[in-house]
Amino acid sequence: MMLRRARRIMMYSSWTGVELAPADPIIGLTQAFKDDPAATKVLLGVGAYRDGDGKPVVLPSVKKAEERVVASLQDHEYAAISGLADFCRLSVAFALGADSKPVVENRVACVQTLSGTGACRVGLAMLERLPAVGGGGKPIVYVPSPTWGNHPNIAKDAGLEVRRYRYLDDKTKTSLDFEGLMEDLEHTVEPGSAILLHACAHNPTGVDPSREQWARISRALAQKDVQVFFDCAYQGFASGDPENDAWAIRKFVEDGHNILLAQSYAKNFGLYGERVGALSAVCEDPQQAKALESQLKRIIRPMYSNPPVHGARVVATVLADPNLKARWADECKQMADRIQGMRLALKSSLEDLGSTKDWSHITAQIGMFAFTGLTQDQVLTLRQRFHIYCTLDGRISVAGLTSANVHYVAQAIHEITNSPAESS
Repeated sequence: MMLRRARRIMMYSSWTGVELAPADPIIGLTQAFKDDPAATKVLLGVGAYRDGDGKPVVLPSVKKAEERVVASLQDHEYAAISGLADFCRLSVAFALGADSKPVVENRVACVQTLSGTGACRVGLAMLERLPAVGGGGKPIVYVPSPTWGNHPNIAKDAGLEVRRYRYLDDKTKTSLDFEGLMEDLEHTVEPGSAILLHACAHNPTGVDPSREQWARISRALAQKDVQVFFDCAYQGFASGDPENDAWAIRKFVEDGHNILLAQSYAKNFGLYGERVGALSAVCEDPQQAKALESQLKRIIRPMYSNPPVHGARVVATVLADPNLKARWADECKQMADRIQGMRLALKSSLEDLGSTKDWSHITAQIGMFAFTGLTQDQVLTLRQRFHIYCTLDGRISVAGLTSANVHYVAQAIHEITNSPAESS
C-alpha cells in the first residue's frame, strides 16, 4: 500500500503579524482587581457609582420610569438615524435650559448617540470634515492636560490632530493652573481649531474653574475663531444640582458661542450599559440647524446606523415628568452627597493618622474622581502591597470608598506618602 504524504497547504492570512494590543488602562485595571486573590482589596479605578456597601445602584426614579416604558408595550423597531425625537428635545432643554434663546428659536441640532463616547466621536468626526487649519493640514482639537484618557484616542481615530492646553498645575498636581490655561487659550490656540472643555467634574482631576474663571474663558475664546466643544458627563452628579452643573454651558451660549455639546446619561442616571447620550450643536438659525443635523446623520449612518431605544425612552420619561424629574434630582443629590462624605472621611482619616501633608484638595475637588497627587511609583506600591487599585496618574474613584474601607485606604496612603523615602 502506497502511503500518501500529507501536504499542508499554507493559506494566506491577513492576521499575520498582528500584535497584541495593550489592555485598556481602566478595563484592564478592573480585570487585575478581579484576578487578585487577596482577601482585602479595594477598586478605586472604575467610574461607576457604588452605594455605601460598594454595590451597584439602580435609582428608584429610573426604575419607575423603566416600569412605565415596559408597561407601555412599545415596539422594538429601529429608531431614526438621529434617535428618539423626544429624547433629543428634552436633552437639549436639560442642558441649555427650556427658556434658552437657541431652544426657543429652534436653532439647535441634536442627535442621540452611543453615550458620551459616541457623542464625542460623532462630533469630532464632523469637525474633521471642516476646513483644516492652515489649509490642507489636519484639523486641530485642543484638550486639557490632563483629560479623560479616551479623548485623545477618539480624536485621533476621527482624523484630528490632538494638542494640549495647560490645565492642572504642574507644581501642586492637584489644583488648576488658571494663568497657564488662559495664556494658552489667548496666545497658543490656533484660529480655526476646536477646543474641548469639561462642563463640570473634570475627569480625571475633579478640578473645575470657578464661575468667574469660566466667564473669563468664555470672553477669551469669543475673541478667537475657534469651535467650543463641551463634554458633559456629570450634570446633576457633580454638585447634586443639575442647574448648577450646567452653568458653564449656559454661560457660553448666553455669551454667543455656537457650542458643540456631548452629553452622557451613564453616571447621572446610572444607565451605564444602556449607552444613552446626545450630541447637540447651537446654530445661527433653524435652517443651519437642519443642515447640520443632516450632516450628523450622514456620519452616523455608516458608523452604527441608529442608536438603541430603551435607555433613551427611560431618560425621556424622567425628564418629561416634573415629579419624576424632581425625584431623580433628589436621588442624584444623595449620590453626590455620599461621594462628598467619602471625600471628607478620607481627608479626616489621613489627618487623624498624623499625615503632615496637605490633603485639602481631596475635598476641594468635585465629582466622582479625585486627583490625589500620588506618583506612579506610589500607585504601584498601593497595588502591590495593599491591593488598592487606582489609575497610574493617581486618580481615584471616590465612589469606590465606603465606611468599611476608607480608613484602610487612608492608612495605606499615609504609609506610602510619609515614609522616610518620601520625606527625603
